[in-house]
Amino acid sequence: MTDTALSTDTARAHGVLLTDAAALKVKNLLDQEGRDDLRLRVAVQPGGCSGLIYQLYFDERLLEGDKTVDFDGVEVIVDDMSVPYLDGATIDFKDTISEQGFTIDNPNAAGSCACGDSFH
Repeated sequence: MTDTALSTDTARAHGVLLTDAAALKVKNLLDQEGRDDLRLRVAVQPGGCSGLIYQLYFDERLLEGDKTVDFDGVEVIVDDMSVPYLDGATIDFKDTISEQGFTIDNPNAAGSCACGDSFH
């Protein structure tokens, strides 16, 4: 396994990759929640200055059309409508003096706003 992504083949169900660092952070957050029925949902919704925003949140639901991939015990779900926008995206977690939080490197984003919260 590399630090970049757990496996390119594994992510084919929805095309999203989760780095080792991101998977570890999600596991830690799930442990804090104390629930074993939650999954990480990644979605794209209309909004923001550039037209689309990312949403990452824990979800207990599994909806019709959802694509799921397990990354070393972390189940990542992407809804059917978000798959084309996220195919090839990599979710990472940074914890440095200059950056902290989840980042999404998305080759499908043609541009983003100055605040970095939305894309098109």
